[in-house]
Amino acid sequence: MRKPLAMAAAVAMAAGMAAATPAAAAGNDVTITVMESSDLHGNALNWDYFKNAEYDDSAHNDVGLAKVSTLVNQIRADRGRSRTMLLDSGDTIQGTPLDYYYAKVEPITETGVTHPMARAMNAIGYDAVTLGNHEFNYGLPLLAKWIRQMKAPVLGANAVDERTGIPAYLPFTMKTMPVHGKRPVRVGVLGLTNPGIAIWDKANVEGKLRFTDLVESAKFWVPIIRKLGADVVLVTAHAGDNGMSSYEGDLPVENASAMVAEEVPGIDAVLFGHAHNEVPQRFVTNKVTGQQVLLTEPSKWGQRLSVVDFKLSWSRGRWQVSSKSSTTLNTNTVPEDPRIVSLMTEQHDKTVAYVNQPVAESVSELSAAESRYKDTAILDYINAVQTSVVTSAVGDAKPVLSIAAPFSRTAVFPAGQVTIRDIAGLYIYDNTLEAVTMTGAQVKDYLEYSAKYFNQTPAGAPVDPETLTNAGGQPDYNYDVLSGVTYDVDISRPVGSRIVGLAFDGVAVDPAQEFVVAVNNYRRSGGGGFPHVSTAPVVYNAQVEIRQALIDYAQEAGTIDESTFFAPNWRLVREGVPVF
Repeated sequence: MRKPLAMAAAVAMAAGMAAATPAAAAGNDVTITVMESSDLHGNALNWDYFKNAEYDDSAHNDVGLAKVSTLVNQIRADRGRSRTMLLDSGDTIQGTPLDYYYAKVEPITETGVTHPMARAMNAIGYDAVTLGNHEFNYGLPLLAKWIRQMKAPVLGANAVDERTGIPAYLPFTMKTMPVHGKRPVRVGVLGLTNPGIAIWDKANVEGKLRFTDLVESAKFWVPIIRKLGADVVLVTAHAGDNGMSSYEGDLPVENASAMVAEEVPGIDAVLFGHAHNEVPQRFVTNKVTGQQVLLTEPSKWGQRLSVVDFKLSWSRGRWQVSSKSSTTLNTNTVPEDPRIVSLMTEQHDKTVAYVNQPVAESVSELSAAESRYKDTAILDYINAVQTSVVTSAVGDAKPVLSIAAPFSRTAVFPAGQVTIRDIAGLYIYDNTLEAVTMTGAQVKDYLEYSAKYFNQTPAGAPVDPETLTNAGGQPDYNYDVLSGVTYDVDISRPVGSRIVGLAFDGVAVDPAQEFVVAVNNYRRSGGGGFPHVSTAPVVYNAQVEIRQALIDYAQEAGTIDESTFFAPNWRLVREGVPVF
């Protein structure tokens, strides 16, 4: 980073970002409240586009900005709007068919229509929004358009221009809260995004942006914010708090929020996201100052709102934070804000109509309920489509294999009419299709890595599907099954020695044999840390969206018949005996 240029830019930005609003003080004390949402992922209303019904889950959570808005209105009415701020920690414009529709079907870059999430967030009155990694999924032009539509500053201090090292987005904002009879309270907000973007959206950002370390970025910007007069310094970070990364290599740490709190002096609180966890309140001790830094995370999709209270005391001509606390509020306790519902109606209805378009007839019902531990037809459908697309592009001189993950446990292709939302419910991510060349030995290594998803279970011991999977916290989306070869996964064996009988066309796979392997861009770019795939030679990358390929394949065929694509090729065993 070119520090003199960045410093000048920071001062210029700060001069234009102060927003004066009145605040009241009691004696020498004043209390301000900061609210945070995060990982909204396109949830504007309390609606499940995949089920075509109001959202509900086993815990009866609700979702959406309309619910968040009601809580925000209550807090503002209770505390006084002049003493509150509303922030978001990223992943806003990807995740639901609503986002997809206005990125791909009627893209805002072509229509000029205001993005539904910008429309709702502007109406609610956010003070700042930080970039998440999924903001980059649809490319930089759409992101730029959305930022221009947002009334709130959109922050990302550590997303820097590849050539100059200068932040490509606003690094921070400052809000001024006048206090009767005293100097105003100034709140500085630094926004930090996730370094993993360099991997996960390499096709969109390579050669244009790089993503610097959260800790080092905060060390540079926090003193600047303090020098500009901030009494309270907040970091909104799209990064979890466990200090770990889902990728390998020399990229900065993915989940560095607690590290920022521990290692950077001068921060009062870190409001974070990305991990989709609910963290009402956590304190971390700064290693330099010994001060307690507060952390909070409001779950995902608008299910929770973090509420942070800072008490400031006037002493020796300045405001100092004397206490701080936070909690999370559940949005299922309040109704949707009718103002936001009304504002979203047209765009919501368009999306509902789109996802309910029929695309094919299914001969039988296909369910994903058992896909994580059984070979199922519905997951084979993904692999069949991926194999077809790649084979058409590169030929079959080398055997074409395909990898898919059980993204959803609830997806179903019903017998009869299958709609776009049925297919979107199976493939919930906006991944694109790629293909790489891998050797037989590398394929086996890949499968061994994937098989750590299962808890080791001795032969003869009872097997409960609910506790069999997700060993070590490995999520469903980081477990892959492979089509085109046959193999067993022996769950009685330790990790690293579970793949048995790996064969192609009935013959044991030669470690040196070469295969073309169809994968999604997330996996190919290193997501999940699978071996070999991120460095394997790429033989296909036409930027075909996998979800759209599934829809196109179904529309062209008109019928989904498992007898034409379901080829059971893997199973779980214990000492050779099938588990199911």
